[in-house]
Amino acid sequence: MKYKIGTCMKYIQDKKINKFHNTRNVLSKPKWIKIKLPKSFDHINRLKSILRKNTLNTVCEEALCPNITECFNNHTATFMILGNICTRKCPFCAVRKGRPYAVDIHEPKKISETVLQLGIKYIVITSVNRDDLKDGGANQFVECIKYLRTNNTVQIEILVPDFRQSLQKSIDIISNYPPDIFNHNLENVPRLYKVIRPGADYKKSLYLLNYFKKKNSTIPTKSGLMLGLGETEKEILKVLSDLRLNGVNMLTLGQYLQPSKNHLKVQRYITPLEFEHYKHEALSMGFNKAFCGPLVRSSYHANLQIK
Repeated sequence: MKYKIGTCMKYIQDKKINKFHNTRNVLSKPKWIKIKLPKSFDHINRLKSILRKNTLNTVCEEALCPNITECFNNHTATFMILGNICTRKCPFCAVRKGRPYAVDIHEPKKISETVLQLGIKYIVITSVNRDDLKDGGANQFVECIKYLRTNNTVQIEILVPDFRQSLQKSIDIISNYPPDIFNHNLENVPRLYKVIRPGADYKKSLYLLNYFKKKNSTIPTKSGLMLGLGETEKEILKVLSDLRLNGVNMLTLGQYLQPSKNHLKVQRYITPLEFEHYKHEALSMGFNKAFCGPLVRSSYHANLQIK
């Protein structure tokens, strides 16, 4: 029986992914993976009501973040712009995949008004990948920053995608109205990119961070990895070294947690002691800030990460 080359390559790729998807021998969560539940859900329900009223998305909800109850109870959230449908199909991520809707031109104003209403002093804005847009969504980030600068006294962190089709153009656009913190996550080690982060390129992501830094030398840059997907200590330390060589100041390392049985499974749980080891190594390399722990996420307690 004959097969087309493309069909064979897809079969090979599916076999690689199924190795990670295999739900047999699923690891039990260790005792240090504990989610804090609030005594009251009043603040959470109020925040969700405001978000629904303004048709706004948060990565907290869409990506099934384990810290959502703690953050929502403290009236903090990471806003996700450009819709809730991603053009990529990263098998670790719970965000919906498919064809996105048209860009909501009123979204920046609604975010600014919501931030003012909630009294938020530090905001993180991220987005889905929008490979269908010529600028990758860079102009929408800028419009959000413009509105926030005009109407609020708020510190702004943006967590951007890789702008695959328009890297330099997108960074040039953002550099005209830069945030207080610029964040782009490498997610994991280059050896595992084809499975974990299909469509992305490790070297291009490093170049994105470097290119922004060269154009905005006084603005801190930040990146993060999720651990527990099969990477080695040597590979992790090499990524940290690469980040420093490209001018990154701030680091977050957290434990990957499988959102559902249809996503990549956890290969290993990293111990708190190991996270402390990586924090020590990162600081010794010259990172100004390193936040490393099982439940650390790039935007978790982001307001505390800058102090």
